[in-house]
Amino acid sequence: MTFKKINAWFHLWLGLASGLVVLILGLTGCALVFEQELKAFSSPWLHAQNPQNSKTALLPSVLYRSVEKALPGKEIASVWYYGENRTAQFSVHGSDSTVYVNPYTASIVAIAHKEDLFQFFKDGHYYLWMPEKIGHQFVGWGTFIFFFLLLSGLILWWPKKWNKKGKEQAFTIKTNASRKRLNYDLHNVLGFYSIIIALLLAFTGLMMSFSWFNKSAYWLAGGKDKPRIIALSDTLSNQTKLSQAKMLLQVDKAYQLGLNEIGEYNADQIILHFPEKLSDPIYVCTDMYKGSWRDVYLDQYTLKQLPASANRLRDEDFASWIRRSNYGLHVGAIGGITTKILFFIASLICASLPVTGFYIWWAKKKKAWKRNLKPVRN
Repeated sequence: MTFKKINAWFHLWLGLASGLVVLILGLTGCALVFEQELKAFSSPWLHAQNPQNSKTALLPSVLYRSVEKALPGKEIASVWYYGENRTAQFSVHGSDSTVYVNPYTASIVAIAHKEDLFQFFKDGHYYLWMPEKIGHQFVGWGTFIFFFLLLSGLILWWPKKWNKKGKEQAFTIKTNASRKRLNYDLHNVLGFYSIIIALLLAFTGLMMSFSWFNKSAYWLAGGKDKPRIIALSDTLSNQTKLSQAKMLLQVDKAYQLGLNEIGEYNADQIILHFPEKLSDPIYVCTDMYKGSWRDVYLDQYTLKQLPASANRLRDEDFASWIRRSNYGLHVGAIGGITTKILFFIASLICASLPVTGFYIWWAKKKKAWKRNLKPVRN
């Protein structure tokens, strides 16, 4: 009983301390689960007509020239091919807009500002709309507290007796009960049903929030420290910077390699960076599948794959697989639309827990105040 009282005390005060953070993270998380699906529905510039019914998109150099002509004097950083019947997106240095290009005709479809409604939700989810360094700490430690709140909540939920009445109270919501009882059931029962996904959300969130937590989880999963390898192109045999034409030719070749040799999943969805310095590699991001991706670095002169490149996900050890799959696990993309729906519901329940928990505390406080204020009869 002493342990349960201490646990309840911690659950109450830690819940009150982190409640607002958890509420914001839960609601913004709900909005971000279906970000890509909602964007595809609400943003017509993400779609591209294919008048020639071409099976393949135009090469990066062709699209590059089109963007360069539309934005003279601007330095183009990268291109992201989104796949069949989707526009390619160009990122430009020093610009707060994204250029959308039809990959089949090279025509500019739109130039849209990066700051949209989903960016607003991301800023809230990552930093609580605070300055980045401060907000990141609030989010990280709020998630850390929430992780332990879930464990303490499981202890509080645990039935005293596993008889019929105990099971009924633990697993069912009495919709015809009083408001206080209904609120308690919403907190207690829904909290239990969502706890596995909620713990996964908190754990993966901590993996992204704190390097010490990431390294600890990696070590516990059997991972061993590896020396960091910096991706650099070999400039010893070529001391002059490639001309723009030559650079674009190499990027075109890297694109073909990504499509036909490097990419294993969704090969037509690929990101390429345009190298700016002698030592810059050509970055190729491929295998974008269920919330994971593969970073590949190619020497800009020889197009040989550099040691800093990631393995295919199926070739990784368990610890590295956890790191690579962390984002997909966090957003529910790991299992497609089914897990996204489950994660949406769980995130919504997580957002409700501080509200229902606060109401439980407030109702008890209010009852105690009324009892103390009640006049004593002689």
